[in-house]
Amino acid sequence: MKTIGIFCGGFSSEYEISLKSADTIKKHIPDSYLSYKIIVSKGKWEVEMEQESVPFDLNDCSFFIGDTKKIIDAAIVYIHGDPGENGKIQAMLELHGIQYINSGPLASALSFDKWYCNQFLRAFNIPVAKSLFLSKVDQYNPSEIVESLGLPIFIKPSDSGSSYGISKVKIIEDIPKALQFAFNEGKTVIVESFLDGIEVTCGVYRSSNGLVALPLTEIVSENEFFDFEAKYQGKSSEITPARISEDLKLEVQAMAKKIYELLQLKSIARIDFMLVNNQPYVIEVNTTPGFSAASIVPQMLSAAGISLGDFWGDIISIELN
Repeated sequence: MKTIGIFCGGFSSEYEISLKSADTIKKHIPDSYLSYKIIVSKGKWEVEMEQESVPFDLNDCSFFIGDTKKIIDAAIVYIHGDPGENGKIQAMLELHGIQYINSGPLASALSFDKWYCNQFLRAFNIPVAKSLFLSKVDQYNPSEIVESLGLPIFIKPSDSGSSYGISKVKIIEDIPKALQFAFNEGKTVIVESFLDGIEVTCGVYRSSNGLVALPLTEIVSENEFFDFEAKYQGKSSEITPARISEDLKLEVQAMAKKIYELLQLKSIARIDFMLVNNQPYVIEVNTTPGFSAASIVPQMLSAAGISLGDFWGDIISIELN
């Protein structure tokens, strides 16, 4: 029986969210596999057991159960943020020759950085918001930012998720504070023009029957945008399927599939869009979308009539063969 390690936790503000996602995934791994949560934190990697946790050895991806040494046969990397969603653990697993059920290091790193992902997609004529890139060492002028992008604008870390560090800025005087807020979460920042429209998101995965685009979810936030409160504290309505025309739904699903293929993604990905006058614009590509009970992808699967057990069984059979 193969042993699957589910990497979760991580170094970012999304630590607890990752643990919740891993709990849901572990419950739905097929019984033909042994699965263990590998909890990653700074300075400590541990395998969760029923009674206590045991150290995880990065040198050979092993751990001990009593006197018996076990090496994982495969992995699911479900860390939202560093060092999973950006591809670092996947690179380590490749060095050890261990299979994993995720997008690879390059695809993960590219998708994780919002600025570089947008530039990549723009090169293939995928519509994205107009934006600027800033690092901590850059000199910036709020007036030049407004002249280039107008107001309101979104200021967000290039390399963070779950809407941590994101601000919607309506007046020029708030730009320095919003930039500092974003830099607290990431090393680089993307400043984007405001897209006024309907927000929808589409899950895509490769099944035994080919590439599948799940039913779209429409996101209606009670807040200014789909922030952490909206995502995880009930401050939004998530409507599946989205209340849009059939033609527009098919267009978004086709674009989501195209992006999945262009980025050479694997397993499940969720691609967020803003529909502006019936034109889809890509907001973000998520290679490790939330998978807790409150998350969107399980809602999409439910709407499609796919159980979580069948979903993970299908993905594991595809990606491990």
